[in-house]
Amino acid sequence: MRYHFALDLKDDPALIAEYERWHAPGGVWPEVLEDIRAAGITALDIYRTGNRMFMVMEVNGDFSFEKKSATDAANPRVQAWEELMWKFQQPLPWAKEGEKWVLMDKIFEL
Repeated sequence: MRYHFALDLKDDPALIAEYERWHAPGGVWPEVLEDIRAAGITALDIYRTGNRMFMVMEVNGDFSFEKKSATDAANPRVQAWEELMWKFQQPLPWAKEGEKWVLMDKIFEL
């Protein structure tokens, strides 16, 4: 299964460059990567245009959003990472209260 999400970065070139450095090879904390893999996420890619980001996440049959949320909430390193990343991120105008990455609706397939 594949999911697609969107999120904005703050429209500040210095912050965007720093965010990209955090996501360069070796930049994401190992505990965060371990948490992602343990949740059943088999591939995760982030793309950027301007300050808008798109994330493509492929998961196996063990993945659930509820389980991922619970393990994230219980992991202090993941919480610290999310707090650090929020320095760079901002919610989409239509995001729900407290929502970061917004799940996108598929509207076409070839």
